[in-house]
Amino acid sequence: MNRQTKRLLAKQQAAQDRAGGSGGGGRTTASARGPGGLGLGGPGAGGGKRKRTPPRQFLKEVQAELKKVAWPTRGEVATYSVVVLVSVTVVTLYVFGLDTAFVHLVLKVFSR
Repeated sequence: MNRQTKRLLAKQQAAQDRAGGSGGGGRTTASARGPGGLGLGGPGAGGGKRKRTPPRQFLKEVQAELKKVAWPTRGEVATYSVVVLVSVTVVTLYVFGLDTAFVHLVLKVFSR
């Protein structure tokens, strides 16, 4: 576990404590977090009910995650859109050509 992950876990624990989270105050062990140690609360994850994240905290976390996203520029979006449209057009024409060729081939074979 690197420093950045440890800091993130400490921040999450502090936020949980401020929000009136579980009164344990300490870190949970991997076995108490459930399968894979991800806090998924599987059948053997301690048996307790997990508290739901309050809406305000959820929105703050969403906002923090969206700040980390590498958003494309307007020019990149336009370029990618053109690439997708051209690619779809080329593939569509290719499939149309194959379909037409097979139709003519089948009609030739069965019209005899």
